[in-house]
Amino acid sequence: MVLTEDSLVAPALPKGFLAGSLGRIQPSPTIAVTQKARDLKAAGRDVIGLGAGEPDFDTPDNIKDAAIAAIKRGETKYTAVEGIPELRKAIAAKFKRENNLDYTPAQTFVSPGGKMIIYNALLATLNPGDEVICIAPYWVSYPDIVLLGGGEPVVIEAKIEDGFRLTPAALEAAITPKTKWIIFNQPSNPTGACYAKEQLKALADVLLKHPQVWILADDMYEHLVYGGFKFHSIAEVEPKLYDRTLTMNGVSKAYAMTGWRIGYAAGPEPLIKAMSKLQSQSVSSASSVSQWAAVEALNGTQNFIPKFQKVFEERRDLVVSMLNQAHGIECPKPEGAFYVYPSIRKLIGKTTPSGKKIGTDEDFAGELLEAEGVAVVHGAAFGLSPFFRISYATSNDVLEEACKRIQRFCGNLR
Repeated sequence: MVLTEDSLVAPALPKGFLAGSLGRIQPSPTIAVTQKARDLKAAGRDVIGLGAGEPDFDTPDNIKDAAIAAIKRGETKYTAVEGIPELRKAIAAKFKRENNLDYTPAQTFVSPGGKMIIYNALLATLNPGDEVICIAPYWVSYPDIVLLGGGEPVVIEAKIEDGFRLTPAALEAAITPKTKWIIFNQPSNPTGACYAKEQLKALADVLLKHPQVWILADDMYEHLVYGGFKFHSIAEVEPKLYDRTLTMNGVSKAYAMTGWRIGYAAGPEPLIKAMSKLQSQSVSSASSVSQWAAVEALNGTQNFIPKFQKVFEERRDLVVSMLNQAHGIECPKPEGAFYVYPSIRKLIGKTTPSGKKIGTDEDFAGELLEAEGVAVVHGAAFGLSPFFRISYATSNDVLEEACKRIQRFCGNLR
């Protein structure tokens, strides 16, 4: 057979071959933006990628050393689906030590990344017609995982004038007899918004009136808070919600371990068993070596976390200051995480020097990348426009250059 250019084109799949459920979801926009920035760099473009939610710090040495020691001990075999006993014990101890939440190791669960925790919890519990409340701006994957599980996402907007925080009245209005879960993320990806103890209690009071609603508390950015803010988890603030709360976390962000792929959670044991049943037929378990690294992350020294916090706080202040100097941008100062979520309301309808009209935040992100080589994620991906998200988990020099380019781009709009 002679290979020609035509014969190398991939054939189309037969009609109806792909699952109908795939038609309900979209590829992750944050991953897509990050990959596009990589591709442009590989092609020789001068591109600054601010799309990925990934600390630029290296994993601390004590954690890497623990992984190496595990390899040398031969800890390279399959593990229990729910995680190794040592890690489950460390997770229970972490929740008690840092969140005043009492869990036994049997109530804990380990997955390859935090996303898999959400996937397991929702797919193990959702039936057709079940509703899941997602607070916009939301992490891009929440609604798609709900849809993949056969549920229906119900989106509530957290407005900029409310600090991107959900109000009790908005929560009350969104709950119906079909509501099964609310996904509650703080510090927020993408806004960095956090909730004070009294704000959590007000939301908890609403949830107490609706016993059919479970809470998925996504605390992934718990340790990345600034300005003396004190983090509280919702089941800690309202113990009456304990029996219907799944509290999840992970080592990716605070421990600079994104590639190790370890997420964890704790909650009612019957739910943990259901999640384990599902995971046993998908990924089986998280990496054995990564689990041993996570044991050290949770049990070992935490002295690098305040150092990370200080650096991130400096970067936040730099980015907020410079973006607020850009024509037409309003950038609130977040209390946590490593994102800002600026408004471009005043730039909608403006025109670029090349004659392109900025009609949406997706237009803004696309033209910014084309004109100045800065890759950001448009607000519509997070369910609230007209905004965009910047990850400031990179060096001050890179952030300063990126913000200068954004200032130039905005200044050239007419």
